[in-house]
Amino acid sequence: MSDAPPLKIGPLEVELPVVLAPMAGVTNAPFRRLCRRFGAGLYVSEMISARALCEGNKKTDLLAGFAPDEQPRSLQLAGVDPVYVGEAVRRLVDQDRVDHLDLNFGCPVRKVTRHGGGGALPYKRRLFAAVVEAAVSAAGAVPVTVKMRVGVDDEHVTYLEAGRIAEDLGAAAVALHGRTVAQLYSGEADWSTIARLKETVHSIPVLGNGDIWEAADALAMMEQTGCDGVVIGRGCLGRPWLFGQLAAAFGGQPLPDAPTTAEVASIMTEHAELLVDWFGPYKGIREFRKHTAWYLKGYPVGGEIRGRLGRVESLDELAGLLDGLPAVALPPENTRVARGHTRGPQVVALPDGWLDDPYDDALASPEGDSAASGG
Repeated sequence: MSDAPPLKIGPLEVELPVVLAPMAGVTNAPFRRLCRRFGAGLYVSEMISARALCEGNKKTDLLAGFAPDEQPRSLQLAGVDPVYVGEAVRRLVDQDRVDHLDLNFGCPVRKVTRHGGGGALPYKRRLFAAVVEAAVSAAGAVPVTVKMRVGVDDEHVTYLEAGRIAEDLGAAAVALHGRTVAQLYSGEADWSTIARLKETVHSIPVLGNGDIWEAADALAMMEQTGCDGVVIGRGCLGRPWLFGQLAAAFGGQPLPDAPTTAEVASIMTEHAELLVDWFGPYKGIREFRKHTAWYLKGYPVGGEIRGRLGRVESLDELAGLLDGLPAVALPPENTRVARGHTRGPQVVALPDGWLDDPYDDALASPEGDSAASGG
């Protein structure tokens, strides 16, 4: 049982110590709205390129958008150039577009790390500090947080020093995924690293991320590590109701049961309609396709209908397919079935010579501030 205090991030007070992890192609405004309906928390946008924002990229502006009733407006930025990052933050704050900013230092994707971005960047201590300082300085009263991984690999661990740097430079919180970039999503997250970060960083909240598949995992992580809140990533893919279960767990209330397929179908319809309203009929329904497998993960539903849902062309077709779902409950043994990426380990793609000297910043590539967002 739990009765967790609110999560305080600078001037923000979040009712529950729960944060939706930024996930490319997933945590757009429609998905965030759906998750908020189930429970309180801080719901962060997918990763947005600082350079793309500065250059007025139209796709990026849409991805960086918030529904009129969305509060707080939480956006994650990525970039390797302090100038671009500072300017992007300044524009967002001056235009009153955000209430919270998160900096991405954890992305393990090859197209990001090979230019020195994401999870590769904290290895370069001075560059990491310059990016954090630029964001914090430009943000004013808007809190800036840092999300990172344990390190590039087991031989190049960075999280404790990065946590201290972020704290000293005025970050409002730090979040740690208990895996290295090399692990990608393989194996198990090492929650002991979250505990060590909590012992190292004293004046700001420490948030834990990794392998929270059900509400009990969130309570266990906080108990075992002493962290101040949890970050939910792959565990909520196709399961926005997890936030309702988390709200019950943190409030010391009985957990709602997992929905039946009939209830899942209703949530799927709502999600698809929100995507169509936001992106338009063509793009919206195609954005929804990848979610169909996640929603039905663990349910005894036949392969034919799964395949047809993955190729759905319209809301009308979706309605017809969902009408054909068998009425079944989620088997209890499938509650913790992993969803989303399970790839790894990997050889980390890095700029040539990146690991030779942690204080040589000249190797960071401008391509790391690509005008493309959502990686």
